[in-house]
Amino acid sequence: MTRIFLDDAGGAPILAEVTAALRDLPEGNPSSPHAEGRAARAALDRARDLTAQALGAGRTEITFTASGTEAVNLALFGSHRRMPATGTILTWAAEHQAVLGAVRRLQAEGHRVQIAPVDDAARADPDAISPGTALVSIGLANNEVGTLQPVREVIDRAHERGALVHVDACAGPRWIPIPDGADLVSFSGHKLGSGRGGALYVKDGVRIYPLLYGGPQEWGRRAGHEDVGSALAFASAISVCAREREARASVARTQAAVLRSLLAELGGELTGAVERLPNFASCAFADRKGEDMLLALDIAGIAASSGSACASGSLDPSHVLLSMGLSLDAALGSLRLTTGYATTDEEIARARDILSSVLTRSPARA
Repeated sequence: MTRIFLDDAGGAPILAEVTAALRDLPEGNPSSPHAEGRAARAALDRARDLTAQALGAGRTEITFTASGTEAVNLALFGSHRRMPATGTILTWAAEHQAVLGAVRRLQAEGHRVQIAPVDDAARADPDAISPGTALVSIGLANNEVGTLQPVREVIDRAHERGALVHVDACAGPRWIPIPDGADLVSFSGHKLGSGRGGALYVKDGVRIYPLLYGGPQEWGRRAGHEDVGSALAFASAISVCAREREARASVARTQAAVLRSLLAELGGELTGAVERLPNFASCAFADRKGEDMLLALDIAGIAASSGSACASGSLDPSHVLLSMGLSLDAALGSLRLTTGYATTDEEIARARDILSSVLTRSPARA
């Protein structure tokens, strides 16, 4: 029996279009003037144009990176280090660790940082934007519980205050469009189905410092050899997402509703807002351990994930779930199921049977 993959939010399977795009990958250095280099440059330019078209952006607004984490760091360090020391950077407590880690480092460097609380669905409050805010970082959607953030309102409120806005779109663009108007938007390739790479949108007129210094690659924003393969993979994936996400979201919404209903029947406390990414089904069990559930499901044939993360042999509670007000026991007993483009209704039916079997066992055995 084939396995059932319900961890799309952790890393989407590589799309067939990406595999096809990489079959005839040029081998030259895109900075070299010979024929092989020109072929690589042409492929890189094509990837940039495809990405710009998918995002409704200009080609000079696209900078390719190695990952979503790099894109986030380039946006936050690159923009805030150009700002006056008196300006505050604002983000929220349920944001991804790439954002929180970067702003805490900026705080250690002497910059003013505000990490605002979220509500019990991990939703950010735009009222946290106050006079003196210079940079706001908000996720498109929460990566653990799928809650859609009030991005449009945040952009408008921040711009009224004269602040720049960074949208962390590493989670979400596979399923929903990104509101217009952000100054910086970061993307993760492996969350889109490219398996590699990332990108940063930098609005025309916005200036940022690079993280890496050297050559003039990527419009001077990212020095070093340009990875044509990653750029092509990312461009192919974001193009598929822009073209197909509406239809795919409709299917995912129905499938995830089935899973959420089952999790509630089995005693799980559903997490996240009603307005969430369409493929999310997440919950918490106060009397179970996430690690135990994941291992049991893995053995039974389901790939899932938990809000908890294993680090150095110990299970740490999710900062997202704790920021939502969940107890430590509930945060340690979280389960996240996320469907993907290739998930079938037959797999959902099989998953129901497996989940019912695994999660109705006594907590000690789950």
